Amino acid sequence: MKKVATRFAPSPTGPLHIGGVRTALFNWLYSKNQKGEFHLRIEDTDKERSKDEYKDQIIKSLKWIGISYDGDEYIQSKKIEDHVKIVNELLKNGCAYKCYCSSEEIEEQKKRAKQKKIPYIYDRKWRDKKEGDAPKDIKPVIRFKSKIGGTSQLKDLVQGDVEIDNNTIEDFIILRNDGTPTYNLSASVDDYQMKMTHIIRGDDHKINTFKQIQIYQAMKWELPFFAHIPLIHTIEGKKLSKRDKASTLDDYSKIGIMPDALRNYLLRLGWSYKDKEIFTLDESIKHFNLEGIGKSPSKLDMSRILSMNEHYIKNIDEKDLFNQLNDFCKLYKNEIKSDKKEKIKRSLTFLKNKAKTLEDIFNNSQYIMLDEVNFNQDDFKLIDNKAKKVISDFNTQFGNVNKLSKETLEPIVNELIKSNNTNFKGVGQPLRIALTGSKFGPGIYDIIISLGKEEVIERLNNKIFN
Repeated sequence: MKKVATRFAPSPTGPLHIGGVRTALFNWLYSKNQKGEFHLRIEDTDKERSKDEYKDQIIKSLKWIGISYDGDEYIQSKKIEDHVKIVNELLKNGCAYKCYCSSEEIEEQKKRAKQKKIPYIYDRKWRDKKEGDAPKDIKPVIRFKSKIGGTSQLKDLVQGDVEIDNNTIEDFIILRNDGTPTYNLSASVDDYQMKMTHIIRGDDHKINTFKQIQIYQAMKWELPFFAHIPLIHTIEGKKLSKRDKASTLDDYSKIGIMPDALRNYLLRLGWSYKDKEIFTLDESIKHFNLEGIGKSPSKLDMSRILSMNEHYIKNIDEKDLFNQLNDFCKLYKNEIKSDKKEKIKRSLTFLKNKAKTLEDIFNNSQYIMLDEVNFNQDDFKLIDNKAKKVISDFNTQFGNVNKLSKETLEPIVNELIKSNNTNFKGVGQPLRIALTGSKFGPGIYDIIISLGKEEVIERLNNKIFN
């Protein structure tokens, strides 16, 4: 039994798409589950559109979500000579031929097919012509001699048996007239040379698979196994594209979705194991299999992603949570000041309440992070004379408190409720606005304890409350 080898083969022509991340994840998990290898192949043969910034973004994205690949990344453009060599072998053994049709002829064929409302298939004009008939002024493309009669069957590890009529696959181009190989030729040669045992990719590649199988058979290479994963759709049921909002990992990291949560969500998007929802990394590797992949498209659901992220926020170690918050702030906000870090660490237990993202925690902790209170102007209007008296009375009694805790603060609040003939809101709301700038936020005891005695006194002594 060969050692399992899988690959992820993106083109660096744009940022890595969320569907691509899931494909990479499934390949990586399958190879890890089988004690095999996982490789990254950068398919950069489209020289005009391929950019290093996209290649770097792909590598960075995989690293962010926890996917590591074996060895160096495999760069397709460095293997062009190997691809052309195989084209020449296919020509030599009669499995490919030179096609001298001009672009005008091809356009005319396409036009006629459109008028008849049938799919365009190249008419194989040059399939059996002699080299002597070739025009002198046209540089040929090389076409693969596809099977004409009968059917071909693919034993797909996800979709089951898939059968097509061979006449639906045209004699596809494997080498352009500028000497560059096409996708199906290059991918086949690379997969063979990389010793890939399993090709796991989106089911929009099914027709490519039938073409690539024919190349393998023509070269008498041992076929890999194929598994085609249903695509990811939007919540409305349309195919997800790179133009969709929230289609790249950056779209998630910048709102504070954590890598473990997104990885867990993508794992469960179209794959299941019993009724289990939450998977540690080790559990993901242990339980992942191709049998658990469904045959229908999955819908990308932002509310489920937020719910998964909220679960991770509530359940991960707070030290780890702080580190992730710190990294998030460095990347997308302002770095947490060193004198504020301990206060935020101590306060995470309540700052993370109801938080679905790291951005929510960032927003909840603004009153600690900022040296000056930013008042919400509508909320500030609630500070009337009665509220000012509550603030002043609290400040007077608070000065005598030595140790900050709910037990030492509660008697002061209860006394103020009584002496000001009000209720808990009548005391808590003015204090919350005075200390944080907003009537919304954590509990008043949590706010006071998190800020510390000196900071509370300083904020309550603000002349605007006098």
